[in-house]
Amino acid sequence: MSGDTRVQLRIMRLPHGADLPLPDYHSAQAAGLDLLASVPDGAPVEIAPGKRAAIPTGIALALPAGYEGQVRPRSGMALQHGVTVLNAPGTVDADYRGEVQVILVNLGSEPFLVRRGMRVAQLVIAALTRASVVEATHLDSTARATGGFGSTGTD
Repeated sequence: MSGDTRVQLRIMRLPHGADLPLPDYHSAQAAGLDLLASVPDGAPVEIAPGKRAAIPTGIALALPAGYEGQVRPRSGMALQHGVTVLNAPGTVDADYRGEVQVILVNLGSEPFLVRRGMRVAQLVIAALTRASVVEATHLDSTARATGGFGSTGTD
């Protein structure tokens, strides 16, 4: 694959996720690994319209230094059900070793059931650039200046 750059992502299955497959890419050029719901079998989590829930994935990660995991919504869930990741993208830091959980919110009009093994989000591994913070007494001027929300037009 041309341009294929891979980093090692160490994943530990937690006891309540031991029987679930590891996250995987579901197409040859997919950007995100699918994250699965590790809710109890036979006890789905119901998310009522307007409500949210933290969904366990049954895994913990060891990302390499200089990388982050971005937890992103699945487009089909968003379009078909109005269910999305609330803090999209959620960030998994390289030094975090706890369980990856996905905060889902139901913006739809019907209750949404999260069942065991359901693909609930995608995890994109991204390289980081850290900033060196420098206090300034003034900033360079630009044509936009302090124009904020909507200041560049609505087209």
